[in-house]
Amino acid sequence: MSGSDRKPVISYFIFDIETIADGDLVAKIRYPNETLTADEAIAKYRAQLLADTGKDVLPVTFMLPISVAVAKVDAEYKLHDVAVLDSPKFRPHVITRHFWQGWNAYGRPTLVTFNGRGYDVPVMELAAYRYGYSVPAWFNVEARTYEQARNRYNANAHLDLLDLLSNFGASRISGGLNLLANLIGKPGKTGVDGSQVQGMYDAGEVGAINDYCRCDVLDTYFVFLRTRVLLGKLTVEDEHRLVSEAKVWLEAESENIPVYKTYLSHWGDWKPPTDA
Repeated sequence: MSGSDRKPVISYFIFDIETIADGDLVAKIRYPNETLTADEAIAKYRAQLLADTGKDVLPVTFMLPISVAVAKVDAEYKLHDVAVLDSPKFRPHVITRHFWQGWNAYGRPTLVTFNGRGYDVPVMELAAYRYGYSVPAWFNVEARTYEQARNRYNANAHLDLLDLLSNFGASRISGGLNLLANLIGKPGKTGVDGSQVQGMYDAGEVGAINDYCRCDVLDTYFVFLRTRVLLGKLTVEDEHRLVSEAKVWLEAESENIPVYKTYLSHWGDWKPPTDA
């Protein structure tokens, strides 16, 4: 087998999820003495949260993954693919199974997220619990503390870019992933955000949700590259080359995945500062 025929070794799974509420569970747990439909229970809970906290984001315990997008990246930080799981059916239980099985099948690459420790990973852990899937390599609780995959400081298992850039919560990254992407000339949010996902799902727009998730993963990949510069793992020149290669890949893939054309239409080129 020639070098060009050899499959790349994937070292990083950069992923993002989008979720929907389990209305039946909300009705059963939150409103057991009321005869609410699933939709009514979700609406009531969101209204209560909005009144109490100013946000209508339901806790992870009530959420199901309706989209998981995974960017497959090798040890040299080259992007090889972006996959959305269980396309085009997007069934939560299959998405969950494919995610954890894929992580094992690829040799347990480092998970890379933005705020994944606070949201994405707990959703996927609880989904595995709900559906009865075993993930012993992730829940390796008998290993030494620092070797456990779920240890907050084990960046070889899971690198949360928000943890990295906020010094593990010591500071606040106001603006989030959208801001960080825009700082390096990448699209960021282009008309859709997570607060719209439930409404999009209710309107039957599951494909559009997965398109949005793809774009968030791309932003996360480019932010990840800049953090490699920050850590001295890449030079700015290396980063520029990888970004250029990814752009060429996106242009080719956009013939089959039209949302990449939209993403590229918001593309900006980062330029280093000058002393002039």
